[in-house]
Amino acid sequence: MFNLLKTAVLMAAITALFMAVGGFIGGQQGMAIALVVALGLNFFSYWFSDKLVLKMYNAQEVDATSAPQFYAMVRELATKAGLPMPRVYVIDEAAPNAFATGRNPEHAAVAATTGIMRVLSDRELRGVMAHELAHVAHRDILISTISATMAGAISMLANFAMFFGGRDSEGRPANPLAGLAVAFLAPIAAGLIQMAISRAREFEADRGGAELSGDPQGLASALQKIQAYARGTVLPTAERNPATAQMMIINPLHGGGLKSLFSTHPSTEERVERLLAMAATPGALRRA
Repeated sequence: MFNLLKTAVLMAAITALFMAVGGFIGGQQGMAIALVVALGLNFFSYWFSDKLVLKMYNAQEVDATSAPQFYAMVRELATKAGLPMPRVYVIDEAAPNAFATGRNPEHAAVAATTGIMRVLSDRELRGVMAHELAHVAHRDILISTISATMAGAISMLANFAMFFGGRDSEGRPANPLAGLAVAFLAPIAAGLIQMAISRAREFEADRGGAELSGDPQGLASALQKIQAYARGTVLPTAERNPATAQMMIINPLHGGGLKSLFSTHPSTEERVERLLAMAATPGALRRA
C-alpha cells in the first residue's frame, strides 16, 4: 500500500512540475502543445514496445513443446494471478535476467535469458517470473509510459525556456536567469521523479511476486544471485541500448553515488531486506 501511495504522490508531483514549467513558459497553450507532442512521441513506443524490445534482444518464442518446464511454470503463475496467458520468450544470453513487456495483460509477454535458467534453481526462477507477472498485473508499462510522457513534455518545455525565455503572471518577459534555471533544473527534477516512480514499481512488483509465488525467500535468493552474476557478466543488448535496461528485474547497467538518484531500480540489498521481512511476518503472504 505504501508503494502505491508513493507512486500516486510522485505522479502528482511530476504533473505539478509540468504545470509549473508550462505556466512559466507559455501558459495553458504552451502546456497543451508540449503534452500533445510528448503523447505522440510515446504512443508509438507504448503500442509497439513489446515487439521492438523482443526483436532487439532476438528473443525466441517458446511453448509447451519447446520449453515445457518453463512454459508450465509461467502458465501456473498466470492462472494463479488471474491473468491471461502471456507469450513466453527465451533470450540466448549468458547474463541472468528477465523482463515483462506489453501494453496490457491481454497483450503481455515475459522473457528470460538462458543464463537465468542455468544460474537459478526452479524455486528462484519461479519467484522471478512471479515478479514479472506482477508487473503485468499492475500495468506498470502503462504507468512508466505516462511518467515518460510527462518527463518528455517537461524537457520539451525546458528547451522552449532555453530559447524563448518565460513569462511572469502578467505576461511580461521573465528574468533571463529564471529561464535558464528552469531550462536546466526542470528536466533533472523530472528525471528524478520518473526514476523514483520506477523504483516504487519495482518494490511493488517484488511484493506482488512474493505473494504470487508464496515464497519471498526464493525471490530474495534469486535477486542476490542475479546481482552477483551481473557484476561480471554483461548483457550486450542492454549495454548497446541502455533505455531497455530499466525493464530488467535487476538493471544490468550499474552506477553508484550520485548516479543512484537516477537509478531505475532500488538497491538489491534493500529489496532483499524487504522480502525477508515479508517471510518473517505471519500473514504477509495473502495469496500464499
